[in-house]
Amino acid sequence: MDKPTAFLADRIFTGEQWLEDHAVVIDKNRIIDVCPSSVLPSGISVTRFDNNLIVPAFIDLQIYGAYEKLLAVYPETDSLYKLIGYCQKGGAAYCLPTVATNKPEVFYKSINAIRNYWEKNGNGILGLHIEGPWISKEKRGAHIESLIHSPGTKEVEELLNYGKDVIKMITLAPEVCNREIIELILSYNIIISAGHSNSNYKEATQGFERGITAVTHLYNAMSGLHHREPGLVGATFDHSSVMASIIPDGHHVNYAALRIAKKIMGERLFAITDAVTGTNKGYYQHQLTGDKYEAAGILSGSALTMNKALQNLVKHGCIELTEALRMCSLYPAKVLKMENELGKIEKGYKVSMTILNKTLEVIKLIV
Repeated sequence: MDKPTAFLADRIFTGEQWLEDHAVVIDKNRIIDVCPSSVLPSGISVTRFDNNLIVPAFIDLQIYGAYEKLLAVYPETDSLYKLIGYCQKGGAAYCLPTVATNKPEVFYKSINAIRNYWEKNGNGILGLHIEGPWISKEKRGAHIESLIHSPGTKEVEELLNYGKDVIKMITLAPEVCNREIIELILSYNIIISAGHSNSNYKEATQGFERGITAVTHLYNAMSGLHHREPGLVGATFDHSSVMASIIPDGHHVNYAALRIAKKIMGERLFAITDAVTGTNKGYYQHQLTGDKYEAAGILSGSALTMNKALQNLVKHGCIELTEALRMCSLYPAKVLKMENELGKIEKGYKVSMTILNKTLEVIKLIV
C-alpha cells in the first residue's frame, strides 16, 4: 500500500481490550495508530467491516501439512505454500511447520525447504518445529518407535548447526535428554517444549528449571496427573511460568479437561491445531476418520484450523471470547518471545489482523 489505510469494524480487540468506534491505521507492513474513528485525517483510505470484529491474527505453533502434502513426505517449498494457505484460510497469519520423529534427512530437507521459501519472500512461516525423535518410547503416540532414541552431542550439534535460524522449537522428553543436551539446544536460542514424555514430576520440574519453557499438546502422550505421582501434567499445572499447548478438537482432549487446565494455568495455556493431512506415503499415513486423523488405527492428528479451534474454545470449552482469542494469538507469540511484534493490534506491531463475523467465522485476513 502506497499510503496509510484505515480499517474500521464494529469492535476491535487489541489483544488487551475491546475498542468501539475505533480504527486501525496501517502504513505498509506496520500499524501506525489505533485511534477513534472520529479523528481520522480527511482523505485517508478507509475500509469498513460493518457487523464484524477485527482481532489479532492467529498463530499456529504445530501443524504438519495441508492439502495432501505432508511436509515430512514432501519436504519442499510447494508444501509450505499449501500449508500457509490452509493456515490463512483459518485466520492464522503465522505458523511453525512441524515434522515428527523421522530420519535425519527429512529434517535437513525441511530446513532447506523453509530457507528456499524465505528466499522467495514467502511470508508467514516463522521457522521449523521438530517433534522428536528424542522422546519417550512409552509415550510415543503415533511416532515411529524404531527411530526414537536418546541423542548424543554430535547428532544434536550437527542438526542445530545446519538448521541455525530455521529451527525455532524442539519437542523432547526431559528424561531422555541430559542437562548438557538441553543447555546445548538452548544456546542456539531454540524454544524447548516437553512432550511425548513419561517423566515423573521431579524430572519434569528439573527440565523446567534447566530452561524448558513449554509443553507440547497437554495431556496427550505424557505422564498424567496421579495423586501419588503428578507426572508431567502435574508438573505443568504446578509451575509458575511454563506454557502449554492444547488441541481443542474434542478428540485429543475432553472439553472438561480443557476447562480444568484453563482454570489452573490461565494465560499459560494456548491453542494449536496439530493438524495433519491425508497421505498414503511415508511413516505417517494419516487417514481422515470423521473429523480427525488416524495412522495405523492410532489418533495421529487433527483436522482443525485455528478458526475452528477458537470456535471450539468458546462454544465447547466455555472460555470467554477475549481469553480464547489470546490463546490463539498473543500467547503463542509469547511462547516464541515475539509478543512485542505479533499477537496484538497496537502501534508499531506488524500488520496481522483477522476479520471475524459475529459467529466467529473468518471473513478476511489482513497481513
